[in-house]
Amino acid sequence: GREPRAPSPCPLPAELYFLIARFLEDGPCQQAAQVGTRGRADGVKYYRHLAPDHLLQICHRLGPLLEQEIPQSVPGVQTLLGAGRQSLLRTNKSMKIV
Repeated sequence: GREPRAPSPCPLPAELYFLIARFLEDGPCQQAAQVGTRGRADGVKYYRHLAPDHLLQICHRLGPLLEQEIPQSVPGVQTLLGAGRQSLLRTNKSMKIV
């Protein structure tokens, strides 16, 4: 018989590291970006449609999307570091606990 295939690894961590490095290389941390991105020149070429601030753009969009589903306690205040009702990780279930 056939052995069950192992689930394919989630590409999100690698994609996130790629976006972080891409973000860093456009700012004051260019040297750190170079250390973390050795050998990824092909990735930049392949993903040339992504701006260096692509990760920042994603972050800007997350808050308003979540706000539509689960309002935060201080409307209009966007932070990646919030807790409770200001957390980007809040869920309906977690808000019932708070």
